[in-house]
Amino acid sequence: MAQMTLSDKLAVLADAAKYDASCASSGTTKRNSRDGKRIGSTEGMGICHSYAPDGRCISLLKILLTNSCIFDCHYCINRKSSNVRRARFTPKEVVDLTLDFYRRNYIEGLFLSSGIIRSSDFTMEQIVEVARALREDHGFRGYIHMKTIPDADPALIEAAGRYADRLSINVELPTEEGLARFAPEKSARRIETAMAGIGQEIVATKDARKRFRSAPRFAPAGQSTQMIVGADGADDRQIIARASRLYGEYRLRRVYYSAFSPIPDASSRLPLIRPPMMREHRLYQSDWLMRFYGFAPDEVQQAADKDGMLPLDMDPKLAWALAFRDRFPVDVNRAPREMLLRVPGLGVRAVDAIIRARRHRTLRLEDVGRLTVSVRKIRPFIVAADWRPVQLADAADLRPHIARAAPAQLELFT
Repeated sequence: MAQMTLSDKLAVLADAAKYDASCASSGTTKRNSRDGKRIGSTEGMGICHSYAPDGRCISLLKILLTNSCIFDCHYCINRKSSNVRRARFTPKEVVDLTLDFYRRNYIEGLFLSSGIIRSSDFTMEQIVEVARALREDHGFRGYIHMKTIPDADPALIEAAGRYADRLSINVELPTEEGLARFAPEKSARRIETAMAGIGQEIVATKDARKRFRSAPRFAPAGQSTQMIVGADGADDRQIIARASRLYGEYRLRRVYYSAFSPIPDASSRLPLIRPPMMREHRLYQSDWLMRFYGFAPDEVQQAADKDGMLPLDMDPKLAWALAFRDRFPVDVNRAPREMLLRVPGLGVRAVDAIIRARRHRTLRLEDVGRLTVSVRKIRPFIVAADWRPVQLADAADLRPHIARAAPAQLELFT
């Protein structure tokens, strides 16, 4: 390891970081470097790694401090017993790489995670030192997302929050039983205790900054987590329930879902094939239903089949609409916003545009078509001034009719 060049280390540790999906940049504090004494910025466009809600692209250097680890989690390619090439950066090397990549206009920020070396506290100290040096020694004003370690001293996590825009702790698997089976060295209780501490500090800091503008900041972009999908036997209903609880109890910004991928020299306990990527996609769609479309967790779960799995051939919003056909069609000129949001094919922007437009005129099907990407997708579920889907009203099952009307798959977002 000592003889590896910096380029060799980067090749190993950038590749190893690809398995962590909990990397996002929404919610970051706006900064600039106009005074000439600061460098880096979260504003502007760059290489696409993630997008902020307003459409800004935040380009991030996404690496591990090291892929060596004292833990032996069955699902992790970097586990202690894995036969992979190992590498390790020093904090200074990560700082120099980040600054060099920024100056080349490759990145606007850093996502830093790590395997556990020596101890949780030692590893967390190394991660915090990278962020401290960037902020204090070099005046770096770009975005920093740091992966925190649940077992680390709370003082270290508090220090991490002072330097980072976002913190994240991975819950790893959807159920406590799965975590105990596949990662016995980790504890669901310790993970959630650490998440609760971060959540409380975020809230306390926001309250303090409302009263005192000089109060220190703490992870202003909040915290996120990741769940591995398909490594254990958890079904989609269980995953949705866990995500909902994490959002409610710890005020997470995002829960990320990562489809399990078979790894070399895998444990016999793991499945031999990865789950369909569409399953991961459907879970993200169900997540958006809860976060932006007003669906309660139990309503999203109603879109699942008897085995607890979301259908792969249609998005969960359409599956819910077909399960509750008696609630449709919806009158676009009269229905409240919360009901329009449940129409398959209507996104948040389209619904808001419909509500604005109907204040000034009675909407016809043609008018709705101008406000959406494809009116063909929503026709079976709406009523307009000149449109009512009479032929479908008494159908025993709308599914075959929709399939004939729209060869392309009906999706949640348009």
